[in-house]
Amino acid sequence: MRGEILVMRAGIGLLTALLLLLQVRLWVSDDGYGEVARLASLIAGQAAENARLNQRNQRLETEVIELRKGDSAVEERARADLGLIGPDETFYLFGAARPAG
Repeated sequence: MRGEILVMRAGIGLLTALLLLLQVRLWVSDDGYGEVARLASLIAGQAAENARLNQRNQRLETEVIELRKGDSAVEERARADLGLIGPDETFYLFGAARPAG
């Protein structure tokens, strides 16, 4: 009976030591909980970047569709980016007021 108790205590001690060893490896090692938390934050950052890029892509896709649809979008873009002036239009450029004196 006493021998069985010693074997049980040794077994419990061995299992406890094994459990502690596994816990230390889980919390301290390079591929443990710290790495999982770091990767989770990287994933969250990448998801935010993907959402931002998806919005930009949707805006660009809408612009491409408008440019393919008609000439008004092309004309608007040419006026804004290239300074297009139509043949029956007059261009006026107003500068800042000059100081007196």
